[in-house]
Amino acid sequence: MQSVSEEKIRELLKNVYDPELGVNIVDLGLIYDIEIKDGHVEITMTMTTPGCPMHNAIVGGVEHTLGAEEAIQSVHVEVVWNPPWTPDKMSEEAREQLGYF
Repeated sequence: MQSVSEEKIRELLKNVYDPELGVNIVDLGLIYDIEIKDGHVEITMTMTTPGCPMHNAIVGGVEHTLGAEEAIQSVHVEVVWNPPWTPDKMSEEAREQLGYF
């Protein structure tokens, strides 16, 4: 069985977008940690706000995107609020896209 790298997972997660902002969750800085063990992937992530109405859609997008990868047997997503998300976690590309300078 082939294995999957953290780099590959981050690449896949760039296909999951925050529908309200139109920016992928990696560039938004929502992914805090990725753990891989024997094809089982655990994602620790946050949302831009605790009451994010797109919470289920974004988590579902992560599970669906990673679950489609042959080398991944299971996906578990844990949403955390500490540390809280702030705009400084965004990539330069995301800042430019959203007009942060």
